[in-house]
Amino acid sequence: MSSSPSPLAGIVYKSLGWSVALSILLILFGLIAIAAPGISGVGVTIFVGWLLIVSGVFHLIFAWKVHTTGRKVWEILLGIVYLIVGIDLTLHPLSGLLTLTLALAIYLLFESAFEFILAIRLHPAPGWGWTLFDGIITLLLAFMVWRTWPVSSVWAIGTLVGISMVFSGFSRLMLSLTTRRLISAAA
Repeated sequence: MSSSPSPLAGIVYKSLGWSVALSILLILFGLIAIAAPGISGVGVTIFVGWLLIVSGVFHLIFAWKVHTTGRKVWEILLGIVYLIVGIDLTLHPLSGLLTLTLALAIYLLFESAFEFILAIRLHPAPGWGWTLFDGIITLLLAFMVWRTWPVSSVWAIGTLVGISMVFSGFSRLMLSLTTRRLISAAA
């Protein structure tokens, strides 16, 4: 008795081609972002600016849906702040990149503090050292970005986004290829 692949397996197998293509594109765009970190950093700044503009519009729309005065005022204020910051980032992406880079250094500093706290709390458990290692690397990165700011604005955002894209693309590619092998083996 021969078993034919299920319709679901066929659909999954076909969609894996798209997943592999997307993975390769992520890797390529990540490498481009790493090669041109200033340009990609400006692109990220403009993207964040547009996200803030859209969020601001939604806050203003939501303000008319709430019934309490305090909540309405809060939503209107948030919407206006999001719009102003978003418009400023899109109109002045270079100065926005400076601000985002400084915000990144502060974020990394706080993240490293939380990693240290988590490492201390996990101390007797196996693998706690990796959390401590992550905290140390994150603290060093925060210090490196902050210490060289504003010059680090040229490379920090674009490089980190590019590295993230490369690793995301690579892990997605490996997952897609593994799934393809498993489906082929099961058929």
